[in-house]
Amino acid sequence: MEDQANQSVSDALGLLPLGSFLLTAAHDGARSGMLVSSVQRCCDEPSLICVAARKGHKIDPLIRDSRSFAIGIVDPGDKLVHRRFRYTDRAPTEFELVGDDDPFDAIPTQTLETGSPILLRCTTWFDCEVMRRVDLESEMELFVGVVVAVWHDGEQMKVSRKPEGELD
Repeated sequence: MEDQANQSVSDALGLLPLGSFLLTAAHDGARSGMLVSSVQRCCDEPSLICVAARKGHKIDPLIRDSRSFAIGIVDPGDKLVHRRFRYTDRAPTEFELVGDDDPFDAIPTQTLETGSPILLRCTTWFDCEVMRRVDLESEMELFVGVVVAVWHDGEQMKVSRKPEGELD
């Protein structure tokens, strides 16, 4: 009976949207990225995005120190991005050193507002300032970011935000 209940929960969770997204960050000359599958819009005003990422990767200190990240939508057929920024099904056994190698080498990139690298081969990017980091006391953590710029189909758009305290 318990196996059937677990399967039902798994089936229900499978209905939630997943995708292929590249989480990137940069700080003090170092940059890194990792593939994530769970990204969610969580608020429209201000525009907020929530990203679930596995703990312990070399991108962690870059997001912490820069207080920013970018999240791009990866084409499922893009073998280069999937090879360079592999998913991992387990947490690393040791904290990886920042700057060991640059997975962005030989891939055209640019930056928007925060300095996080964006790959031009991805058609949509959200450049975010960290609003919250939530430790889930599991193998995952959440980053909630305020969208400050968007790259879509080769066009950059800066997101305007209302001054604090201003109402409609």
